Amino acid sequence: MRLKTSLLKEPKHKELVSCVGWTTADELYSCSDDHQIMKWNLLTSETTRVVKLPDDIYPIDLHWFPRSIGGRKQSHAESFVLTSSDGTPVYSVAWGPDSEKVLYTSGKQLIIKPLQPNAKVLQWKAHDGLILKTDWNSVNDLILSAGEDCKYKVWDSYGRILYSSQPHEYPITSVAWAGDGELFAVGSFHTLRLCDKTGWSYALEKPNTGSIFNIAWSIDGTQLAGACGNGHVIFAHVVEQRWEWKNFEITLIKRRTMEVHNVINDAVDLLEFRDRVIKASLNYGHLVVSTSLQCYVFSTKNWNTPLIFDLKEGTVSLILQAERHFLLVDGGGLYLYSYEGRLISSPKFPGMRTDILNAQTVSLSNDTLAVKDKADEKVIYIFEALSGKPLGDGKPLTHKTEIVEIALDQKGLTSERKIAFIDKNRDLYITSVKRFGKEQKIVKIGTMVQTLAWNDTSNILCGIQDTRFTVWYYPNTVYVDKDLLPKTLYEKDASEFSKNPQIVHFVGNQITIRRADGSLIHLNISPYPAILHEYVSSSKWEDAVRLCRFVKDQTMWACLAAMAVANKDMATAEIAYASIGEIDKVQYINSIKDLPSKESRMAHILLFSGNTQEAETLLLQAGLIYQAIQVNINLYNWDRALELAVKHKTHVDTVLAYRQKFLEDFGKKETNKRFLQYAEGLEVDWNKIKAKIEMEIAKERERAAASPAVRASVTVQQ
Repeated sequence: MRLKTSLLKEPKHKELVSCVGWTTADELYSCSDDHQIMKWNLLTSETTRVVKLPDDIYPIDLHWFPRSIGGRKQSHAESFVLTSSDGTPVYSVAWGPDSEKVLYTSGKQLIIKPLQPNAKVLQWKAHDGLILKTDWNSVNDLILSAGEDCKYKVWDSYGRILYSSQPHEYPITSVAWAGDGELFAVGSFHTLRLCDKTGWSYALEKPNTGSIFNIAWSIDGTQLAGACGNGHVIFAHVVEQRWEWKNFEITLIKRRTMEVHNVINDAVDLLEFRDRVIKASLNYGHLVVSTSLQCYVFSTKNWNTPLIFDLKEGTVSLILQAERHFLLVDGGGLYLYSYEGRLISSPKFPGMRTDILNAQTVSLSNDTLAVKDKADEKVIYIFEALSGKPLGDGKPLTHKTEIVEIALDQKGLTSERKIAFIDKNRDLYITSVKRFGKEQKIVKIGTMVQTLAWNDTSNILCGIQDTRFTVWYYPNTVYVDKDLLPKTLYEKDASEFSKNPQIVHFVGNQITIRRADGSLIHLNISPYPAILHEYVSSSKWEDAVRLCRFVKDQTMWACLAAMAVANKDMATAEIAYASIGEIDKVQYINSIKDLPSKESRMAHILLFSGNTQEAETLLLQAGLIYQAIQVNINLYNWDRALELAVKHKTHVDTVLAYRQKFLEDFGKKETNKRFLQYAEGLEVDWNKIKAKIEMEIAKERERAAASPAVRASVTVQQ
């Protein structure tokens, strides 16, 4: 990616230009020490003088009031603030993302001051020289600063440093974030730099400008203007952005032209657009490109006939793709389109601000859309993709701390859709998206996780935690058999990725990671877990077992064991558990097979996964009261066992007998008031109890034997 710069032969201002500001994507105003304000039209390349200021006013900064408040269409801004100097210098000021804090410079210090009175002011020494410029981005919540110590730095909103540049030759006079928070520009004497949000530099230009005192990005983030010390205004367009997917590499070579390179057969296609390209995304066999007025959808099988439809707003800030559809985010809302160009839905939630959403705070899968709330960062809104309505009972997912990044898995059944998210403490959690009234467990599966990504073809999750690169081959294990999770992981030392790496893609069995210095590293993981996922999703259990025997890998067997239990295939689970030496579980599975009725077997499979409540409910619904009581006795849930016995007026003596035996074994006395109350005047007779239990089991056997017979008789009649 680089900048393509343009300067006029002669400067339009007589003195240094101090500030610039865009009104539309093609119209700019500039102010100078020659007391003039000029208007630049980029479409017609005309420059006109707007106003001459009084001779004693020297403009320093200019800020346009945005027009689009309350979702109205933004044609252009209509009023602006101009500041000029008198006395004590505050060189630069920036609003916080929620407009409740102000960041300003004071000598070598950066200060964040909340607007509410008595709130704590955050202040830290940021540079070794005067700080000349600062900027705070509302999408990624990061702060830029530039100083006379010839460095530029990137900070988070708590004042922790994320990046510090090498010293340049001259003081850095300007920095500015692009609107979407993915890029920023740095200006110095005869220098203009384009950088990634993590700090590394994409491109360096050396235009003849003097110092660049102010940089302003256009609304759509495709171009910037710089206010130069020699009276010029410099314009620069971002070109040569790259998108990669499988064997395709696409480059934006001019503002309206893309080049498609197929690396397998070296075929090259040129794609021409009517207007300039603002955003693009390449994934799942489709290229989606938004220009200032239209959206183009190309299939990677055919580059000649794109599908084209008009856009309402124009400035698309984010494109996300799933296998069946894609999401466009602009100033007006979220729009979900099919690859045929049909608008599927437009989800909304209270207090929705679409201008500050990015790929970390929105996630899309074939049936679900998840959006992190900005007003309350502990909340994730989850929508059905096809209807745009909130999922399930309509309540959002709420976590106990602020959430930083979210990601939905891409494959499998809608009812099993999972969402993984990283919170402020860098812990990784996973939970099910579907909530049927009951509160779904949010389970922690990783700590100190920097970045994460789901695979595009199977539900495998990868992330970088602390100093290790980790792949969770079957994250669902936490709901099936938590002790098995460590055995289903692949881990690798991550020191080669340096600090703060980001996972860019996880396609097939290849993972692309971007290091902090901007270089890309490609990693390959074993292809077998993905094949195993495929077999299991189409219930080919014998093939799955054969694959594991061929690969001879403990991780694969552990994944298969968890998958088999999740799909209630106990025969496969037994083979898999035996192969990883979990003998206690093999024995338990064997004991399940010997149970008399289907309901009991189902309940014990639920117990195996630790779902006690569900197992008990299932038994009670089937009318197996004694079995439900016995489950609670086995788990030492004494109060619940007694409660059930009293409620159903049966086996009270059984519960008391087992309780008594338990206390005798441990040499303790009864202290529970309820048990003392029922034990009064009740004689425990073990023979009687055993006879009663045997009768219950016989009754259950008879029932189980009768029910298939009933079914058989029905089929005969048919």
